[in-house]
Amino acid sequence: MDKTLYKGREVLKNIIMKVSVYDTYVPKGEHAVMHFDILVEENTNHEKVYEYGKRYLKSKGIGDSPLTTKECNFCHIEIASNHVKDTIVKQGYYIIEMENCN
Repeated sequence: MDKTLYKGREVLKNIIMKVSVYDTYVPKGEHAVMHFDILVEENTNHEKVYEYGKRYLKSKGIGDSPLTTKECNFCHIEIASNHVKDTIVKQGYYIIEMENCN
């Protein structure tokens, strides 16, 4: 992460952050699958992405679910909104809930 992009914990709004998007599907119970995206700063290593995903799953009460390339795959790179940038600077990742995340 380029430290010049940030002033304290505040993201400078005119700086572009590219994020990698990981499409993630995790079984939830016997008949449902959670679908969510994990967004991280571009070039974040896979192990860190899985760690963030497990942290999110634990927050949802599903802390014992595996998270590997079977459940979580790189999808694409996009430009982050200011809100997403702010969250990534603070916690390292951003989650977009898609299906069955409640």
